[in-house]
Amino acid sequence: MPQKVNWLDIEAQYEAKVPGGGMPNSSTDDNRLAAGVSSHHPSDHLANERTFLAWARTGVAIVVFGFAIGRFAIAIRQFMRYQGHESHTAGASVWMGTLAMVGGVALTLAGLLRYRRTRRQLESGTFEPAGFLVDLVGVLVALFGLALACYLVYIELHL
Repeated sequence: MPQKVNWLDIEAQYEAKVPGGGMPNSSTDDNRLAAGVSSHHPSDHLANERTFLAWARTGVAIVVFGFAIGRFAIAIRQFMRYQGHESHTAGASVWMGTLAMVGGVALTLAGLLRYRRTRRQLESGTFEPAGFLVDLVGVLVALFGLALACYLVYIELHL
């Protein structure tokens, strides 16, 4: 019959052999940061890099989405001319696509700035979570989504 393993005993033995335990968990990391101890744990820096890559990936997706919006609008206009029809749109799709592309580039640059600031804060032990930047991005994405929805409703009602 297998012997029962007491994980608390194993962890205590590990703590005795390795200072700090070497096993990061939220409570020890929170205590370390609250005490103002510099964070040179690779996991902190890797998490910062993963966060930057998420910002960059989202920025690239928004740029591609904006390009698709603008290019599709231009293609439809050209197709209508080829068929002999006049285009009755104001061209707002191209401007919305351009705005999305600029927004995607700005989002990627904001992610880079946040990555560099967080890296400095982790190395100096003064990390503070971002508040304003996250709120700003959330509000801008919501407003852009509402603008696209309103534009689609406008197009549907007036064409």
